Amino acid sequence: MKIHAHALLFDNDGTLVSSLASVDRCWTRWATEYGITAEEFARVELHGRPAAEIAADLLPADLVPEAVARIEDLEVEDVPHGGVHLLPGTSAFLDSLPAERWAVVTSATRRLAEARLDAVGILPKTLVAADDVTRGKPDPEPYLLAARTLGVDPARCVVFEDAPAGLTAGRAAGMTTVALTTTHQAHELQADLVVENLSALSALVTEQGVEISLRG
Repeated sequence: MKIHAHALLFDNDGTLVSSLASVDRCWTRWATEYGITAEEFARVELHGRPAAEIAADLLPADLVPEAVARIEDLEVEDVPHGGVHLLPGTSAFLDSLPAERWAVVTSATRRLAEARLDAVGILPKTLVAADDVTRGKPDPEPYLLAARTLGVDPARCVVFEDAPAGLTAGRAAGMTTVALTTTHQAHELQADLVVENLSALSALVTEQGVEISLRG
């Protein structure tokens, strides 16, 4: 199978890097600080969604701004403590791409995203973060903004995601979707192609764009 694209759009956490250990530590502490029970917390989908939406599901509206600032502080402060690492294939795959052909599109705030990316040595030319949009994933706005920033027709973009919310956003944007089974099982992910991680793929840059193939 080959996928032809003019731009490649990557989710960050669970796609390029794993920050699960950090996320678990920080959100557990946050929930305790705000008196949220384990049962209440377990009912909320965390992965692939902006912190503001998660906080709004759990807390009164007047507490949300303060609570969002608190989780951002906790997660940024936790980055140097080893909670973030590159997923298999990330470096090789990104290194094969011209900087103007790809972007990172994350539900994290810009401050947190830059801290995590910097920790693993990824420096995207284009980054779309939660601060840049009014509606986060599963809304298509983040991916449509990335396509517009890169000057590429959404139909010529490929989205790489590990979470159902992100894949929904990519499909709603009219983009081809590639799912990675790094945080969810394959049957939970609806995409044009499902792979274990980026090490399963290779990218060939041509005059027409980028050709993505499964490794033999």
